[in-house]
Amino acid sequence: MHHQSIAFKPLQFPFPPRLHPPNAIPSRRLFPLHLNTTAYSPCSASSSRSFHIPLPTHPPRSLPSSNSTKNAALKTVDVATLGNLCVDIVLNVPKLPPSSKGARKAIMEQLSSSPPDKQYWEAGGNCNVAIAAARLGLNCITIGYVGNEIYGKFLLDVLRDEGIRIVGMNEEADVVNSPSASHQTLLCWVLVDPLQKHGFCSPADFFEEPAFSWMSTLSEEVKRGIKRSRILFCNGYDFDELCPGLILSAVDYAIEAGTSVFFDPGPRGKSLLRGTVEEQKALRHFLRMSDVLLLTSDEVCGTSFH
Repeated sequence: MHHQSIAFKPLQFPFPPRLHPPNAIPSRRLFPLHLNTTAYSPCSASSSRSFHIPLPTHPPRSLPSSNSTKNAALKTVDVATLGNLCVDIVLNVPKLPPSSKGARKAIMEQLSSSPPDKQYWEAGGNCNVAIAAARLGLNCITIGYVGNEIYGKFLLDVLRDEGIRIVGMNEEADVVNSPSASHQTLLCWVLVDPLQKHGFCSPADFFEEPAFSWMSTLSEEVKRGIKRSRILFCNGYDFDELCPGLILSAVDYAIEAGTSVFFDPGPRGKSLLRGTVEEQKALRHFLRMSDVLLLTSDEVCGTSFH
């Protein structure tokens, strides 16, 4: 599926990006987007639908010029990803699970009772973004949580082999005070039927709260990782793991540090539109403050963010 990129603000690095640009990164500034027009839509002119992005109701923000040179000097990481570190387990099945939540949960629990052979394991989620960027020669880190079990160790080995450093989000106090079940590496079972249709089952689908809802603050190590990065990449699946308030803290800290924010709502975009008050607030904040919004053409043509 083809992806489209909508730039909200001038990017703070040359493209293609140099690993260590010598000049200061300029202050970011907003430029107006025109509502109810097709000028900014990648859809054909004959389409009756358009992609609507609300303009901020507050004046454009900018960083003090005295911070620009200081922040630029700290940027030693090209791309940092936030959250969504998971292991995909890809299995062939005679048929996809039924749509009912209870049936899918039963199948997932049956599959989870005995770990399949490692040949079916893959690094998933935002690991793919980091790996792709690293293979392009960029310096990358991943910010997120990986558990201390076989799946977590597998994920750490994959990232290490790709030259990607992980910055853990957990604090020791959190680990001690939280139940062990909430500290397991997130899994996604990718089920493929004989017609190559896919179905997905993840423990996060059945949580009433984000998987790592015990996380409440950004550690100093996480802040340092964001501050040293030129780009912070986030996606909609972050909301399956992290509380909206914590995600917004990371975004706001990136803005303060002069780090560009890239956001891919993905399939979660629609559910965030209809989600809790906190999720809707977080989505609006992303739309206002992101430097780049990443969408498929289908998402651009079929979704209206209000």
